[in-house]
Amino acid sequence: MDNESTIRLAIFLGLFAALALAEWAWPQRHRVESQPRRWLTNWAMSLLNTGLLRLLAFILPALAVGAAVDAQSLGIGLFNWLDWPLWLEGLVAVLALDFAIWLQHLITHKVPLLWRLHRVHHADRDLDVTTAIRFHPVEIGLSMLLKIGLVYALGPHFVAVIVFEILLNGTALFTHANLRLPKRVDAALRLVLVTPDMHLIHHSTKRAEHDSNYGFALSVWDRIFTTYRAHPAPDFTTGLQWQDARPAKLGFSLLLPFLRK
Repeated sequence: MDNESTIRLAIFLGLFAALALAEWAWPQRHRVESQPRRWLTNWAMSLLNTGLLRLLAFILPALAVGAAVDAQSLGIGLFNWLDWPLWLEGLVAVLALDFAIWLQHLITHKVPLLWRLHRVHHADRDLDVTTAIRFHPVEIGLSMLLKIGLVYALGPHFVAVIVFEILLNGTALFTHANLRLPKRVDAALRLVLVTPDMHLIHHSTKRAEHDSNYGFALSVWDRIFTTYRAHPAPDFTTGLQWQDARPAKLGFSLLLPFLRK
Protein backbone atom coordinates (compact mmCIF):
# COMPACT_ATOMS: atom_id res chain seq x y z
CA MET A 1 0.00 0.00 0.00
CA ASP A 2 2.85 2.40 0.84
CA ASN A 3 4.43 2.05 -2.63
CA GLU A 4 1.14 1.79 -4.53
CA SER A 5 1.36 5.20 -6.22
CA THR A 6 4.99 4.68 -7.23
CA ILE A 7 4.27 1.24 -8.71
CA ARG A 8 1.28 2.53 -10.67
CA LEU A 9 3.26 5.50 -11.99
CA ALA A 10 6.15 3.26 -13.07
CA ILE A 11 3.79 0.92 -14.93
CA PHE A 12 2.00 3.86 -16.56
CA LEU A 13 5.21 5.52 -17.77
CA GLY A 14 6.60 2.20 -18.99
CA LEU A 15 3.46 1.45 -21.00
CA PHE A 16 3.34 5.01 -22.32
CA ALA A 17 6.94 4.80 -23.57
CA ALA A 18 6.42 1.35 -25.11
CA LEU A 19 3.25 2.39 -26.95
CA ALA A 20 4.77 5.68 -28.11
CA LEU A 21 7.63 3.71 -29.66
CA ALA A 22 5.15 1.26 -31.21
CA GLU A 23 3.23 4.19 -32.72
CA TRP A 24 6.44 5.45 -34.30
CA ALA A 25 7.22 2.02 -35.73
CA TRP A 26 3.72 0.92 -36.83
CA PRO A 27 1.44 3.97 -37.19
CA GLN A 28 -2.14 3.50 -38.34
CA ARG A 29 -2.91 7.06 -39.49
CA HIS A 30 -1.04 10.12 -40.74
CA ARG A 31 -1.05 13.13 -38.42
CA VAL A 32 -2.83 16.35 -39.38
CA GLU A 33 -1.52 18.56 -36.55
CA SER A 34 1.81 19.35 -34.92
CA GLN A 35 2.70 16.51 -32.56
CA PRO A 36 4.85 18.60 -30.15
CA ARG A 37 2.04 21.14 -29.63
CA ARG A 38 -0.56 18.41 -29.09
CA TRP A 39 1.64 16.48 -26.71
CA LEU A 40 2.43 19.63 -24.73
CA THR A 41 -1.29 20.43 -24.40
CA ASN A 42 -2.33 16.88 -23.51
CA TRP A 43 0.44 16.42 -20.95
CA ALA A 44 -0.33 19.83 -19.44
CA MET A 45 -3.96 18.77 -18.98
CA SER A 46 -2.81 15.53 -17.38
CA LEU A 47 -0.60 17.43 -14.94
CA LEU A 48 -3.49 19.74 -14.06
CA ASN A 49 -5.66 16.69 -13.41
CA THR A 50 -2.97 15.15 -11.21
CA GLY A 51 -2.81 18.36 -9.21
CA LEU A 52 -6.58 18.39 -8.83
CA LEU A 53 -6.61 14.80 -7.55
CA ARG A 54 -3.85 15.65 -5.08
CA LEU A 55 -6.03 18.52 -3.84
CA LEU A 56 -9.04 16.22 -3.56
CA ALA A 57 -6.92 13.83 -1.50
CA PHE A 58 -6.50 16.61 1.08
CA ILE A 59 -10.18 17.57 1.08
CA LEU A 60 -11.74 14.08 0.99
CA PRO A 61 -11.03 11.25 3.45
CA ALA A 62 -9.58 9.12 0.65
CA LEU A 63 -9.38 8.60 -3.08
CA ALA A 64 -10.31 5.29 -4.72
CA VAL A 65 -7.66 2.99 -3.18
CA GLY A 66 -7.86 4.76 0.17
CA ALA A 67 -11.65 4.48 0.07
CA ALA A 68 -11.32 0.68 -0.21
CA VAL A 69 -9.06 0.60 2.86
CA ASP A 70 -11.44 2.91 4.74
CA ALA A 71 -14.51 0.84 3.78
CA GLN A 72 -12.81 -2.32 5.01
CA SER A 73 -11.86 -0.75 8.33
CA LEU A 74 -15.44 0.50 8.79
CA GLY A 75 -16.93 -2.80 7.65
CA ILE A 76 -19.15 -1.18 5.04
CA GLY A 77 -19.78 -2.11 1.41
CA LEU A 78 -21.15 -5.24 -0.23
CA PHE A 79 -17.96 -7.31 -0.27
CA ASN A 80 -17.25 -6.60 3.39
CA TRP A 81 -20.57 -8.30 4.22
CA LEU A 82 -19.89 -11.35 2.04
CA ASP A 83 -17.52 -14.18 2.85
CA TRP A 84 -16.21 -14.69 -0.68
CA PRO A 85 -12.73 -15.93 -1.59
CA LEU A 86 -10.41 -13.04 -2.35
CA TRP A 87 -9.89 -14.10 -5.99
CA LEU A 88 -13.66 -14.19 -6.64
CA GLU A 89 -14.23 -10.90 -4.87
CA GLY A 90 -11.42 -9.32 -6.87
CA LEU A 91 -12.75 -10.63 -10.19
CA VAL A 92 -16.30 -9.43 -9.55
CA ALA A 93 -15.04 -6.08 -8.25
CA VAL A 94 -12.93 -5.44 -11.37
CA LEU A 95 -15.87 -6.38 -13.62
CA ALA A 96 -18.24 -4.15 -11.64
CA LEU A 97 -15.86 -1.19 -11.73
CA ASP A 98 -15.23 -1.62 -15.45
CA PHE A 99 -18.96 -1.72 -16.15
CA ALA A 100 -19.41 1.43 -14.04
CA ILE A 101 -16.79 3.24 -16.14
CA TRP A 102 -18.53 2.04 -19.32
CA LEU A 103 -21.88 3.33 -18.03
CA GLN A 104 -20.36 6.62 -16.91
CA HIS A 105 -18.85 7.05 -20.37
CA LEU A 106 -22.20 6.44 -22.03
CA ILE A 107 -23.89 8.96 -19.73
CA THR A 108 -21.31 11.64 -20.58
CA HIS A 109 -22.47 11.35 -24.19
CA LYS A 110 -26.18 11.52 -23.35
CA VAL A 111 -26.32 14.35 -20.79
CA PRO A 112 -25.63 17.70 -22.53
CA LEU A 113 -23.80 19.29 -19.58
CA LEU A 114 -21.50 16.29 -19.19
CA TRP A 115 -20.93 16.12 -22.95
CA ARG A 116 -19.67 19.71 -22.91
CA LEU A 117 -16.92 18.52 -20.55
CA HIS A 118 -16.25 15.23 -22.30
CA ARG A 119 -15.98 16.74 -25.78
CA VAL A 120 -12.61 18.18 -24.72
CA HIS A 121 -11.36 14.60 -25.01
CA HIS A 122 -13.01 14.14 -28.42
CA ALA A 123 -11.56 17.39 -29.77
CA ASP A 124 -8.20 15.69 -30.31
CA ARG A 125 -8.10 14.96 -34.05
CA ASP A 126 -4.84 13.00 -34.06
CA LEU A 127 -5.61 10.16 -31.69
CA ASP A 128 -2.51 8.74 -30.09
CA VAL A 129 -1.27 7.58 -26.72
CA THR A 130 -1.54 11.12 -25.28
CA THR A 131 -5.27 11.32 -26.07
CA ALA A 132 -5.75 8.85 -23.19
CA ILE A 133 -4.63 11.54 -20.73
CA ARG A 134 -6.54 14.42 -22.36
CA PHE A 135 -9.56 15.09 -20.13
CA HIS A 136 -10.94 18.30 -18.68
CA PRO A 137 -10.10 18.67 -14.96
CA VAL A 138 -13.77 19.09 -14.02
CA GLU A 139 -14.63 15.78 -15.70
CA ILE A 140 -11.73 14.06 -13.90
CA GLY A 141 -12.92 15.43 -10.57
CA LEU A 142 -16.49 14.27 -11.12
CA SER A 143 -15.28 10.86 -12.29
CA MET A 144 -13.16 10.41 -9.16
CA LEU A 145 -16.09 11.35 -6.89
CA LEU A 146 -18.23 8.72 -8.63
CA LYS A 147 -15.47 6.12 -8.29
CA ILE A 148 -15.01 6.85 -4.58
CA GLY A 149 -18.76 6.47 -3.96
CA LEU A 150 -18.83 3.19 -5.87
CA VAL A 151 -15.85 1.81 -3.94
CA TYR A 152 -17.55 2.62 -0.62
CA ALA A 153 -20.73 0.94 -1.87
CA LEU A 154 -18.93 -2.20 -3.06
CA GLY A 155 -16.28 -2.41 -0.35
CA PRO A 156 -13.71 -4.30 -2.51
CA HIS A 157 -10.27 -5.26 -1.25
CA PHE A 158 -7.81 -2.45 -1.97
CA VAL A 159 -5.70 -4.78 -4.14
CA ALA A 160 -8.68 -5.20 -6.50
CA VAL A 161 -8.93 -1.42 -6.84
CA ILE A 162 -5.21 -1.13 -7.58
CA VAL A 163 -5.48 -3.87 -10.22
CA PHE A 164 -8.47 -2.11 -11.77
CA GLU A 165 -6.72 1.28 -11.85
CA ILE A 166 -3.69 -0.27 -13.56
CA LEU A 167 -5.95 -2.09 -16.03
CA LEU A 168 -7.97 1.04 -16.79
CA ASN A 169 -4.94 3.27 -17.30
CA GLY A 170 -3.09 0.67 -19.36
CA THR A 171 -5.98 -0.16 -21.65
CA ALA A 172 -6.82 3.54 -22.10
CA LEU A 173 -3.29 4.12 -23.40
CA PHE A 174 -3.55 1.09 -25.67
CA THR A 175 -7.00 1.86 -27.11
CA HIS A 176 -6.07 5.45 -28.01
CA ALA A 177 -2.72 4.52 -29.54
CA ASN A 178 -2.11 5.29 -33.22
CA LEU A 179 -1.11 1.68 -33.70
CA ARG A 180 -1.58 -0.64 -36.65
CA LEU A 181 -2.40 -4.20 -35.57
CA PRO A 182 -2.67 -7.20 -37.89
CA LYS A 183 -6.34 -7.81 -38.67
CA ARG A 184 -6.34 -11.27 -37.14
CA VAL A 185 -4.76 -9.99 -33.93
CA ASP A 186 -7.27 -7.14 -33.74
CA ALA A 187 -10.21 -9.51 -34.34
CA ALA A 188 -9.03 -11.90 -31.62
CA LEU A 189 -8.30 -9.19 -29.06
CA ARG A 190 -11.58 -7.34 -29.48
CA LEU A 191 -13.52 -10.43 -28.46
CA VAL A 192 -12.51 -9.45 -24.92
CA LEU A 193 -10.60 -6.15 -24.99
CA VAL A 194 -11.16 -2.84 -26.74
CA THR A 195 -8.61 -2.38 -29.53
CA PRO A 196 -7.32 0.85 -31.09
CA ASP A 197 -9.35 0.30 -34.28
CA MET A 198 -12.49 -0.43 -32.27
CA HIS A 199 -12.15 2.68 -30.11
CA LEU A 200 -11.18 4.87 -33.05
CA ILE A 201 -14.76 4.55 -34.32
CA HIS A 202 -15.95 6.11 -31.05
CA HIS A 203 -13.97 9.26 -31.92
CA SER A 204 -15.80 9.79 -35.21
CA THR A 205 -17.33 13.16 -36.06
CA LYS A 206 -20.60 11.32 -36.82
CA ARG A 207 -23.06 11.02 -33.93
CA ALA A 208 -24.06 7.46 -34.87
CA GLU A 209 -20.44 6.36 -34.66
CA HIS A 210 -19.29 8.21 -31.56
CA ASP A 211 -22.39 6.90 -29.77
CA SER A 212 -20.86 3.42 -29.96
CA ASN A 213 -17.90 1.46 -28.55
CA TYR A 214 -17.90 3.14 -25.12
CA GLY A 215 -15.60 0.58 -23.50
CA PHE A 216 -12.17 1.49 -22.19
CA ALA A 217 -10.96 -1.96 -21.15
CA LEU A 218 -13.46 -4.75 -21.83
CA SER A 219 -15.41 -4.91 -25.08
CA VAL A 220 -18.16 -7.16 -23.68
CA TRP A 221 -20.38 -4.34 -22.38
CA ASP A 222 -20.82 -2.82 -25.85
CA ARG A 223 -21.71 -6.24 -27.21
CA ILE A 224 -24.20 -6.94 -24.42
CA PHE A 225 -25.93 -3.54 -24.67
CA THR A 226 -25.81 -3.40 -28.50
CA THR A 227 -23.58 -0.34 -28.70
CA TYR A 228 -20.83 -2.27 -30.49
CA ARG A 229 -19.86 -1.12 -33.98
CA ALA A 230 -17.36 -3.16 -35.96
CA HIS A 231 -16.46 -0.78 -38.79
CA PRO A 232 -16.72 2.97 -39.51
CA ALA A 233 -18.36 4.53 -42.56
CA PRO A 234 -16.15 5.02 -45.67
CA ASP A 235 -15.89 8.81 -45.11
CA PHE A 236 -14.73 8.39 -41.51
CA THR A 237 -12.99 11.33 -39.79
CA THR A 238 -12.09 11.92 -36.14
CA GLY A 239 -12.80 14.91 -33.91
CA LEU A 240 -15.85 17.16 -33.57
CA GLN A 241 -18.15 18.23 -36.39
CA TRP A 242 -16.96 21.85 -36.29
CA GLN A 243 -13.35 20.77 -35.70
CA ASP A 244 -10.45 23.15 -36.27
CA ALA A 245 -6.91 23.44 -34.88
CA ARG A 246 -7.77 25.44 -31.74
CA PRO A 247 -8.33 22.44 -29.41
CA ALA A 248 -4.62 21.66 -29.75
CA LYS A 249 -4.04 24.71 -27.52
CA LEU A 250 -4.32 24.34 -23.74
CA GLY A 251 -6.21 27.56 -23.04
CA PHE A 252 -8.87 26.86 -25.66
CA SER A 253 -9.29 23.27 -24.47
CA LEU A 254 -9.87 24.36 -20.88
CA LEU A 255 -12.45 26.93 -22.01
CA LEU A 256 -14.14 24.65 -24.55
CA PRO A 257 -16.91 23.34 -22.21
CA PHE A 258 -18.03 26.92 -21.61
CA LEU A 259 -18.04 28.01 -25.26
CA ARG A 260 -21.12 27.90 -27.50
CA LYS A 261 -20.04 25.29 -30.03
